[in-house]
Formats: sequence, structure tokens, C-alpha cells
Amino acid sequence: MRDLDFNRIHRFVFDDLHLMLDINSGSVHVIDEDVDLFLDALEEGRSWEEAQAVTAAKIGETDAADIADAIAELIDGGMLFSDIDFSEYTPHTEPIVKAMCLHMAHDCNLRCGYCFADSGAYGGGRSLMSLEVGKKAIDFLMEASKHRTHVEVDFFGGEPLLNLQVCKEVAAYGHARAKELGKVLKLTMTTNGVLLDDACTKWLNDEKMDAVLSLDGRPDIHDNMRRFVGGQPSYQVCADHFKKFVASRDQLQYYLRGTYTHYNPDFAQDVIHMADDLGFKELSMEPVVAPADMPYALTDDDKPIILENYNILARHYLKRWREGKGYNFFHFNVDFTGGPCLPKRLSGCGSGHDYLAVSPEGDLYPCHQFVGEEDYKMGTVFTGIEKPEIAERFQKANVLTKPTCMKCWARFFCSGGCHANNIRYGGGINEPYEYGCDLQRKRIESAIYVQTVKLLESEGDDNQ
Repeated sequence: MRDLDFNRIHRFVFDDLHLMLDINSGSVHVIDEDVDLFLDALEEGRSWEEAQAVTAAKIGETDAADIADAIAELIDGGMLFSDIDFSEYTPHTEPIVKAMCLHMAHDCNLRCGYCFADSGAYGGGRSLMSLEVGKKAIDFLMEASKHRTHVEVDFFGGEPLLNLQVCKEVAAYGHARAKELGKVLKLTMTTNGVLLDDACTKWLNDEKMDAVLSLDGRPDIHDNMRRFVGGQPSYQVCADHFKKFVASRDQLQYYLRGTYTHYNPDFAQDVIHMADDLGFKELSMEPVVAPADMPYALTDDDKPIILENYNILARHYLKRWREGKGYNFFHFNVDFTGGPCLPKRLSGCGSGHDYLAVSPEGDLYPCHQFVGEEDYKMGTVFTGIEKPEIAERFQKANVLTKPTCMKCWARFFCSGGCHANNIRYGGGINEPYEYGCDLQRKRIESAIYVQTVKLLESEGDDNQ
């Protein structure tokens, strides 16, 4: 008699494929309706023998016995209904910063309707980071990263290219300090593209800098939310700059990142536009997170449309892949061979201790979404961390401290969700933002489906 906990597996059907995830091991199994029948009987409380008999009544004793033997083998091999030893998880005893988001500009040349940062001002005055602050931020990172060899800086805003010269000087200073200390500095630029001219492109390419490029998809969708200060549309300027920029680096080291809102729950068409019509190959599309009274906020009526659009996008993704014209969609990336280690699966993004944000004045915050909120100011790059309790609070928030997450099959993929979203729209740092959870679960199912299909069809080609 086997005592099986069905909270340890997740079964779902995507189009014609029946899939089963072993939550703790991360093993994914392709099954069929007969296996589902056997497992349904077990989940209903029937004994192993009874479940086998129910299955045999439909498909015959031999096939039912084969299914029971196969399931038993997976269980005994730790690939189904597996347990996990959380004693292996040792949380950090002190913050060790590996990445910083430098707010080079609290100003922007666009006025995006959904901007969480108050059109770049973050609730304060418009300002640019000085070289002095930028250098002190680098010094802080080099010291706070301690034994870490690899460190990261994201030039962020507002629009960081409004402060391009300081970006250049901070980058040069960062590389020099990293070399001096035997570290490796990786840089990223997040930009709306308006100022991404040839000279800027050359510098970014010379630096081998990653880039996050903001484009929301179809022209009317993009221009509905992303306009210039005077109200003029920005799509054509941004799209033209991005196409030229991406071509200059052979489609490498970038993500074209969009945001979908209540105005385009059919966001798959925006991703398809960026892939098919514009030719971009590295894509991400994120749901807006906003107060419910905002006209662009996602609604309950939008949700079924959004979920179906992940289906549409998964099918398009596979169609393009089969044609040899594949693209990379960020949320369809799952690693079946060796995903994140247990601490990473439990702790998530690391905001507040692994990752910090720096305002133009040099103030330190847990991440870019908290910049300007006095309650979350942790210190400054000049004085260091003055409120270690904030870092401790974020550090202790992990899947194990979130009761709702511990009941969710997707917990080791999302690691409990975004702390900022949970605090603002959930029940606190340890209570998830449920709307976002629903979308995340669908994204993960879609990712498991597309990666399974790719693996199955690739193996089929290899065996021909």
C-alpha cells in the first residue's frame, strides 16, 4: 500500500499533450489518458490494487499492470511523488550584494501612461545622478559584494541615456575598480530607445553591454501608452532605433521587453508583431501591475483572454521553431536538465540583500520599485546600510515563509513572486499577489509544454 501525496505532483493537458510535473524534483513526464485514469483512481482514495483494477477494466490487465509498474518505478526512483529535505537550505546570514540598479536619471523623455515611476520622477523632483554618486555606488558594490567575483550594474531610470556621459564615466570607473579587485563587472542598459543613436550604439557594443529595450508591440498599442512629453506617438522612432541597434550586434545581448495592459489582453499579437513583422528574436512581455482603479489595470474579465493568449503564443512559438525561424520568449524558458539550486528556488530575486537600487542622490533601496519610498530607504552609498532590518526582512522572505506558496505547485519556478507586488497588491511580503500567480502558473505550464514538444521532436529527428 503506497501513501501518496498528490500535492507533490501537478497534472495538466495542453492541446493534445498530457503532462505531469513532479514538484519537488522538477521531473516532467509525458503521460496519456490511461495513466491519468490510474492516477485519478489513486487520488480518489482507492488502493493501488483498486486503481489498477479500474484501469484494467478499460484497457486490459496487461496494459494496466504496465502502467502500475511504470508509476512504481518512477516513485522508487525519486522522480514522482518525491520528497524534499529543506534542511539542505541554509539562508544567508548576512547580505552579500551582487547587483545594483543605478537610477542614472529620474527624468524621462516619454510619458508612459502606466509608469510606476511617476514618468521617471519617482514621486520627487527630476534629477540626474552625478559622477560622484555613481563612483560611490561602484565602490559600495565592490565592498558589499565581498568574496563574489561576478558583479552586475544596470543603468536604469527614468531614461538613463539622458545622462549618457555619466553612464560612460561610471562604466569606465567600474571596470577599473573590478580589475583592481579581481572581479568581473557585467553592465546592462535599460532604455526606451529614443536616444539610441549611432554613437550610443557604438559605445554599448564596445562595452559588450546587455540591453533591455522597451517596446509594447503593435504601433497603436505602443502609442496608446508610450508617448512623448508633448503627446506625440513614439512607436516609429523607437522601433527604427531598436531594429538598427539589434542588427548592429547580430541579434545578441538584448531583450525587447513590452508591457500589456487592459487595453491589449490579446498581447500575443504584440509578441507576434515583434517577431514576425519586426524580426526581433529575444522577446519578453510582462503584465502591468497597477491599482484596480487605474483604467489600464488588468481586470477579472481580462484574465481568460490573457490565459488563452499564452496558448496562442505557445503555438506560434513552436510553429516558428519548426520552420527554423525560432525566437526566444523569456517566460517560455525552463531548464529540464539542471535548473537553479535549492536556495535560489526558495529565495527568488534577492531584492534587499543580493540586489539593491540607488537613487540619483545615492540612497539605497531594496529594488527599483521601492525607490523614493522613505520607509524602504536602507541607507546611502556614502554611509552604507543604516537599516539592516530591512535587508533581514527581505532576506527571510522565501517560499518556506509563505503558506499560500507552499500549497502551490509552481512555487519552485516563481520562488514566491515579486516582493514589491506582494507588498502592494497581495497581503504583505509573505502573501502573494494572486492575479499575478494565476498568470505565472499559466506561463509555467506553457513553458513546460513548449520545451517538452521541442525535446520530443528533436529526439525524433535524431532517431530518423
